[in-house]
Amino acid sequence: MKNCFVDFIKIYCKSGDGGAGCIHFYRDRYVSRGGPDGGTGGKGGDIILQGNSQLHTFLHLRYNKHWIAKSGLPGKGNNITGSNGKDLLIEVPIGTVVKDEKKNIIMEITKNFQKEILFKGGKGGKGNTFFKNSIYQSPCYAQPGIKTKGNWIFLELKILADVGFIGFPNTGKSTLLSVITKAKPKIGNFPFTTKIPHIGVVDVDFNSFLAADIPGIIEKASEGKGLGHYFLRHVERNSVLLFLISSDTKDKKKEYFILLNELKKFNSNLLNKKRLLSISKSDLINDENKKKIKECFFKLKENIIFISSFTKEGLSELIEKLWNLIRLETRE
Repeated sequence: MKNCFVDFIKIYCKSGDGGAGCIHFYRDRYVSRGGPDGGTGGKGGDIILQGNSQLHTFLHLRYNKHWIAKSGLPGKGNNITGSNGKDLLIEVPIGTVVKDEKKNIIMEITKNFQKEILFKGGKGGKGNTFFKNSIYQSPCYAQPGIKTKGNWIFLELKILADVGFIGFPNTGKSTLLSVITKAKPKIGNFPFTTKIPHIGVVDVDFNSFLAADIPGIIEKASEGKGLGHYFLRHVERNSVLLFLISSDTKDKKKEYFILLNELKKFNSNLLNKKRLLSISKSDLINDENKKKIKECFFKLKENIIFISSFTKEGLSELIEKLWNLIRLETRE
């Protein structure tokens, strides 16, 4: 199915209106002028968001963009309160950011089964019983229920992964993910094979962490080239960034600085994250070239690791270093 990865959507939400209060007077066979006994209206239903770890996109919302909760029922005589409107539950992926029409953040869903009230239902109006006092014995007045206003909101998904793979197209990000996890991203010998993020679970002894393969970034991505910065928001939730530079790249230092610059243009805080630099496809170069590359990046105070998804060179060391960085980030 094409376009099944939906990580941004606009939906309309309206909580339920409050039920109207009742104007009623007690009447019986032997009571001709009974007092007021109008009940209160029911409360309108809330719009509630809940995190669901089984969901990974907003595809289920694409063809159901209007969410309107039930209104509360009016009050009745004999002091009967109207029934409350049923709450409306919207399930969303973990990592969902909710924004209003002005793009202000309303809330974030970061845990499985986390429930948050997005919009509260209107309160029910008071019946005429409530307004009875020593002066007004028979009030002919009741409150209408509170009417709620509908709102268009934006749901934006930022994938919750511990490690994000950053690199130019064709640097071996997808291949690495397929080797160290059970994920099966599309792999091909042409640019932009990966057009959507992919996630995999990396096992470390009796622990594990999540790794995300982000579509390739190129120079001037901030100006819309390639896939632009569209998927970089997923990187904002990563604890550690793994930069991948292919061994067959002519100017590795330049490529590394381009990646850093594009991240800075998108969000300068990304440069404050813990990062690890890796030279992929290292089976294509000899020890002498590896030494030159090490010396080049040593001047930049960057520790690098050589890996090969084909020969499995350096993968155990890479996983161990990433796990240590994740634990270090968690402690801080």
